[in-house]
Parts: sequence; structure tokens; C-alpha cells
Amino acid sequence: MAVNSTPIEHFAIGSRETRFGPLEFVGGLSMTSPVDHFGAFSSFRFSRPGANFIGVADTGFWFFGHVTRDMMGKPVGFENFSMQPMVDGNGLSTREKWTTDAEGIALKDGVATVSFERVQRIAEFRVERDAMAAAVADIDFLVPRHELRTNRGFETLAYAPEGGRLGGARVVVAERSIDANGNCFAAILEGPHKGVFAVTRSDGFDITDGAFLPDGDLLLLERRFALAEGVAMRLRRIDGDTIVPGGLADGPVLFTADMNYQIDNMEALDVWMRIDGATMVSIMSDDNHSLLQRNLYLEFRLVED
Repeated sequence: MAVNSTPIEHFAIGSRETRFGPLEFVGGLSMTSPVDHFGAFSSFRFSRPGANFIGVADTGFWFFGHVTRDMMGKPVGFENFSMQPMVDGNGLSTREKWTTDAEGIALKDGVATVSFERVQRIAEFRVERDAMAAAVADIDFLVPRHELRTNRGFETLAYAPEGGRLGGARVVVAERSIDANGNCFAAILEGPHKGVFAVTRSDGFDITDGAFLPDGDLLLLERRFALAEGVAMRLRRIDGDTIVPGGLADGPVLFTADMNYQIDNMEALDVWMRIDGATMVSIMSDDNHSLLQRNLYLEFRLVED
């Protein structure tokens, strides 16, 4: 699939600033394709750090590709890009939003775990590029089904670090399925700390994706939209020690961006380690197949002062 990429040289519109709180902007892309179903990217994971990736679109597609870079390591385009519709047990694609609204993905040992909303579901798939079959298993997501809002289910699905307190367990966080205190439902799906917890919700932001940092903290991508202000995004670092059954997880906001920055409907995030040891944060947007929105890829270095 041909992907046309226009480099984003500066994150802040009209400014050459590269440092935004603890984040250093590395580069970005604005992408288009002549193929109608290109876009609607909800979540992705690198299978090879900073290079090969797999993701899901909320229109019921898998997508695969490779980030190309210049001599300085800045992203300059996507290559070997392809999309494939999700299929049921009969190998057929329903393309029904109700059953294929994929929102989160986690990747490990050749298995992709995917969260779906509307029909609330978490399922495992064997990864075979361009030959993805039906799910091989469904996973218990622990949170009572009646607590999950139809279009506000699990948007974040991530593996905790293997050597950390959670022992590599999968963790899920809901977009805006809230408890009696207005906080988002979440769960540790396996291991000795298995159980339900909550993540603090604040300032009208909804959680759209997340990934664990090497130290066990959870980096969350959040989005807010208002007609008067447009779209905004922020990154929040959840203290890993607060991710416990029955607990309330929280942490500081690292950075907030509004329409004065090169953002759109930012939905997908991954964390990876660069060859020089730097912790990198990559973010993608979901254009909702709208002429008024863009497919963006943004890349930052997390500066640990």
C-alpha cells in the first residue's frame, strides 16, 4: 500500500522549540494514501524497536509497516505498509463496527492481544503478517461487564516489564468507563497481583492508549475535545507502585498540547528503546476517515533529568 509522508519538522506551530517538559521532539509525519481504508489507527506496537510495527484500526483492520529514517535517525516515511480486515472463525470479514471496533493492542512472543469496545472483548491472535486469522482465545477482563460503557471501553492494553513488580502481566485501562467516584476502571489480568483497580480521571481528558516505561511506570496518552477549543492531548506518567488491586492509580501530567501544536485525534502510543539507550515515545492519530483530520506519526525522546 502506497503511503505518502510529509515531514513535520517542528511540533509547536511557528516555533523551533524542541523541548516540551521532559519530552524532546525528534520528528513526525503527516500521512495519506490513495487506498480508501487507510487510517482510523487506534493502537500499535513495535515488533522491532523503532522500525517494524503491527497495529489495529477501529474499522476492523490490522495494519503493518516499517518506519524509515534519515541519517540522523529522524522518521521520514512508512514503507512495506499493508492492511488486512479482521476475520471471524469462518475466515470471513464482517466489517461491522459493532464487532470489530479494535482499540488496544499488546504484543508478546508472536501473539497479539486486542481489546474491543461496543461488544466488550479481549482476545488473543497469532501474528502472521498479511495472513491474520480469527482469535485463538478470549481473555477474562475482570471488570464487571455492566460497568463498561458501550463506546468507552478498554483503550489501553499493555504488558508490564518482565522484571518488575507486576511480572510482565497484561494491564488494561478503560477510556471513560468510570466508577462511583468518577475514575476509570482498570485491571491487572494475571499474576499474583491480579485484580481490578481504578485510574484517576481529571480535567475532562479520556484515556486513549498507554505503554509501560522500563521502570514500571505506565505512560498514558489522553485526549479531550470541545467545540470551542478543538482537540487537546496530554501525556501522564502513572506511578507503577499505585497499580495494585483495589487501588487508585495516579501520577503527574508530563505535557499537554492543544491546537497550537501539530496534533490531531491522538489515539495510539508505544514506548521503545533506541540503540543508544534512549527511551522513545511514538504516537499516532486516528483520522476517523474525515477530510478535516490527519493521520500523524510523532516521535519524542523522554528525557530523564
